[in-house]
Order: sequence, then C-alpha cells, then structure tokens
Amino acid sequence: MPVTRDQILGELQRLTLPDGGNLVSRDMIRALTIDAGQVRYVIEAPDPATARKMEAIRAASEELVAALPGVTRVAAALTAHEERAAPPPPPQSAPPSLKMGGHPKPTTTAMRPEGVKHIIAIGSGKGGVGKSTVSSNLAVALAAKGKKVGLLDADIYGPSQPRMMGCDKRPASPDGEHIEALHAHGVTMMSIGNMLDEGKAVVWRGPMLMGAMQQLLTQVQWGELDVLLIDLPPGTGDVQLTLGQRSSLDGAIVVSTPQDVALLDARKAIDMFQTLKVPLFGMIENMSSFICPECGHEAHPFGHGGVAAEAQKLGVPLLGSLPLDLETRLAGDSGRPVALEGGVQARAYHDLADRLIEAGLV
Repeated sequence: MPVTRDQILGELQRLTLPDGGNLVSRDMIRALTIDAGQVRYVIEAPDPATARKMEAIRAASEELVAALPGVTRVAAALTAHEERAAPPPPPQSAPPSLKMGGHPKPTTTAMRPEGVKHIIAIGSGKGGVGKSTVSSNLAVALAAKGKKVGLLDADIYGPSQPRMMGCDKRPASPDGEHIEALHAHGVTMMSIGNMLDEGKAVVWRGPMLMGAMQQLLTQVQWGELDVLLIDLPPGTGDVQLTLGQRSSLDGAIVVSTPQDVALLDARKAIDMFQTLKVPLFGMIENMSSFICPECGHEAHPFGHGGVAAEAQKLGVPLLGSLPLDLETRLAGDSGRPVALEGGVQARAYHDLADRLIEAGLV
C-alpha cells in the first residue's frame, strides 16, 4: 500500500523543535512530493541563522519518514526565508545650517541667555591645570544635587567637553537660526566641538571667535537653568574679553595647580577678571596631592598650599583642593566624569558643589 501525505506529516509531527512546536505546527514543510515510494520535501526555517542549527533535525526527519511502510527513499532539503536587507539607518542630524564664526552682530543688550539665573566662568591663566576636568565634574555634581545645569565649552581652539561628557552628537538647527542644546549626564551642554569633526582645526581670527561666542550664548536653546558654567580657554584673550564685557558674568572661579609657574598665570587671570569687574568667587587647587595606590603614601608632585596662600592673600575662598589620580583621567577620557561614581575623587567634587550652593552662588 503506498504511503500517504497524511502519514508523512503525522510522523514529522512527532519531531519536537527545541524552541517548541514541531515541523508541521510551525508550518516549515514545503514542496512535499511522493513518487513511487520516493519522498521529497523541504524544511524552510524562519531565517538563515536558525537553518544552520537544524541539520540534526533534518536528518532525524528523514529517519522517521524512511521507517514508514512503502517508503523506499527520502530526501529532505533545508532552506530559509530569504534575508531581507536591513532598513537604512535614519539620517543623522545634519550640522546646523547656519554659519558659525562670523563677525558678531551689533547689539545693545548683554549676551545673556533668557532663563539662566547664574553664569559662572571657570578659568585659568595656564593650560593643562585641569580646568575642563573641573568644569565637567562640577557640572555633573551640581546636577546630581537637583540643580538645572548648563555647560558651555568656550575653548574654541581646543574643545574637550564633547569627549569628557561623552556627547559627540551634532546639534540640530531646524530653522537655521536656533541651535538645539545637547544633554549628557543630566547636564545641558554645547561646544563648538559638537559642530565639527574631532580632528578639524578651527583657524579663526579674533572677530570670528567673538561671533561664535555670541552664537553659542544667544542662539543655543539653553532653556531654564539655575547655572550656566562656562569652561574658558587658557589665557586672557578674545574669548575672555568678549564674555567679560558682553555676557554679564555673575562671577568667576580660577583653577590652578600649586606650582609657582601655574600661579604666575593664575594671577594674570585674576587680574583680568578684576579689570573686567567680574567678581572672583574663589579659587580651586587642582592636582594638590597624589595618593600612591600601592602603599598609600601621600605625595605633592606640584607642591602644596600655593593656591590656598594666594586665595588668602586675595581675600577669596579656597573652594576646594582636588587630588591628582588615575581614575579622574580615565573617567574623562571615557566620557563619564568621575563625579558620577563613588569614591574619594567623586566626593571632592560633590563637596565643591555643596560649598557653591551653601554660599548662594548657584
């Protein structure tokens, strides 16, 4: 008596699949033919990856069907639905369609974003003292305490906040005039580095810098902020002059290492703020000590107490002494400021944020 289609499907139903069901209930049997005892069919898997795992099931199905009376030969082929091409990724936000770095527009009002309660500049006379690290970690620490915080990277020639804050997206500018601010770790932020390729140099003269700063302050949609921290470039140049004269800064914080060479330049930054009549809220001594992770010995590679002495001489607070450590550097390079974590390093920045809040500066 010749084998029937129903008999073959009945045998294939006995073969349970690893993820449930069987070849028949999962509708995987295709092109079943019976010709003088020779049975042929196709097992169609849902995708190529599943098909590659089903060779043992194909062989087992042949054995079951071959055992039926009247079957002389069985041939089962294994295939899969054709892979469909993945849909193209959504287009990334294009760079703002406005020109950056033109000459500043004449205005009779201060370049102060609407809705921002306080603007604090964080500066240093010398590069390499950790001013950008302090800015990003202080912003994160203040945000963790419930403050609405903005961070503006004003270092046009050497922007570092996109890397330190882990936010390298390009901002959108739907109307070619306003720029949508970016957000990272609870902080609203913006940098010229978000508008350029990371390796692209900014080759601008002073008026173009001033125009860019005007745009970053007045065309970015900062929203309602308790404080906007401005990470200044080193020195006492065009950016500092523009912000000091035209942005109504509420105050400034100067960051320095304890060594004499750094303090020489820090004094120039302090003199600049005094010349521009920007109140000096205090000083921060960065890299003040180093604790050996192996033996626990405390060392002072850049000296000790120099910034505290300078602050005392000026009659301004020493807002904090921050350690030199590997964790802070690694955190900044990875885009997750160390203030987001626990430990001694994070505690130092949270203590600094507490002092600013308690003093009513934020």
